[in-house]
Amino acid sequence: MKICFTASSLFQVNMRLFAQVPPQSQPSNSVPHRKKKRKNKAPPVENKLVHETADSCSDSSETVRTSYADGCDHDNELNITKPLSQRSVNSGGSYGDSTVTAVDDGYGKEGSSVGVAISETVTAEDSILKQSPVKYFLEKLYKGNSLWSTTTLGNEKERERVYDTIFRLPWRCELLIDVGFFVCFNSFLSLLTVMPTRVVMTIWRLLKTRRFKRPSTIELSDFGCFLIMACGVTVLQQIDISLIYHMIRGQGTIKLYVIYNVIEIFDKLCQSFNADVLQMLFHSAERLARCNPETESVKWKFISDQVLAIITSIVHSFVLLVQAITLSACIVAHYNALPALLVSNNFAEIKSYVFKGYSKDNVHRMVYFDSIERFHISAFILFVLAQNILEAEGPWIESFLINIFFVYLCEMAIDIIKHSFIAKFNNITPIAYSEFLEVLCKQTLHMQTEDAKKNLTFVPLAPACVVIRVLSPVYAAILPYNPLPWRLIWIMLFSAITYIMLTSLKVLIGLVLQKHATWYVNRCQRRKRHPHAD
Repeated sequence: MKICFTASSLFQVNMRLFAQVPPQSQPSNSVPHRKKKRKNKAPPVENKLVHETADSCSDSSETVRTSYADGCDHDNELNITKPLSQRSVNSGGSYGDSTVTAVDDGYGKEGSSVGVAISETVTAEDSILKQSPVKYFLEKLYKGNSLWSTTTLGNEKERERVYDTIFRLPWRCELLIDVGFFVCFNSFLSLLTVMPTRVVMTIWRLLKTRRFKRPSTIELSDFGCFLIMACGVTVLQQIDISLIYHMIRGQGTIKLYVIYNVIEIFDKLCQSFNADVLQMLFHSAERLARCNPETESVKWKFISDQVLAIITSIVHSFVLLVQAITLSACIVAHYNALPALLVSNNFAEIKSYVFKGYSKDNVHRMVYFDSIERFHISAFILFVLAQNILEAEGPWIESFLINIFFVYLCEMAIDIIKHSFIAKFNNITPIAYSEFLEVLCKQTLHMQTEDAKKNLTFVPLAPACVVIRVLSPVYAAILPYNPLPWRLIWIMLFSAITYIMLTSLKVLIGLVLQKHATWYVNRCQRRKRHPHAD
């Protein structure tokens, strides 16, 4: 009984396995015969699914063959065919094998290259994962530079760029700013010495001849500047400096910083606008000197330009006076607000200039602005000196000199840092600053340049008004208490001494500037004829 039961059990198992084996795939022309058999005898569920899979595989393989025969691109059909072929291969059909062969014939090379890349990546990842920490550290220790992952190798050009930023450009920039400062100082001294002398000579000639002669362009320009300066000094004399000083001194450090920055912005705006107004006034003076005396329109244009120049110069003088008072309040403040003001203001200047793109002409104008700013700071320091002479108690010379040295040192350092990194970020070589200095020297020698916009434009009217307003109380304080005639004599004596000192300084600075400009222009011309390393 056991043997029979075992035989019957094995027979049933074999029948079940036989039912699960798929039938042999047949060619496409035997499909109707297979359908006819299905009508006669319904196969099991497993056989039915296998037959349907084989049919779909045969249809898809025929589609692939047709697409390759026609030479067309059927990416969608190929994408559908590949999963079907995989299913047919798993089921053991022959149509699946033919489909995989057709796909491999079209994409054999691409698949092999991708497979090689994937295998190499997997191998590299396996090797990195299996690498010990000690071996990794020793590999980094003995192979290459430790910063190669974040830096690159430099070249000779990069080396020159570094040395230009540190050594070559700073002294050229400072030399250019210093020459520009002395050019502004020379113009300022001309306004206080040459211009009043010519006005006095013109008035003396008119009183001597008692004939009204038509004034020239230079005489009209001198009278216009003298009138502007006289009106500016008269208006500034009515301003109470002590009131403004105590109002500003009562503010905190942050407010002082805000006030100083706002006034500095207005100073640059007024400086640029006053230069245009003064050029317009000189143009009107030239037209008035050359036109017909009966022409009324030109006279009214000259008068309107003169009034506008007076108003703008007074506004600029007031802005400079408030800026000087603010600097003085920071210097004498008990909580030592000067370092905070200078550091915050100068580093804000670096932030606003360094990380922006500039052309060569913009940098040229920026150097001129720095020279004018250096001269304005000198005028502010003169104001602080006058205030200390009048109001300081106890020894103040030492602290004054220390503060002044600190102010100039900060200005020089900030200008050098600013121009060095502007030149670095904008690929401006130090030779450009030598070219700027050549243009400035040609302007000093009154040589015609290619572009007049490259010249230094400075209007010393507003600083002159501020200096006269500041120094007049000092002269009044040192005058002896004598009767009025003697006081007038002392005033004339002090004025004559001041005039002689300013004239001597003017002659000295003018001659030195001319000699330096002549030497530098000749040197630049020799370099152009015989170029060599700068």
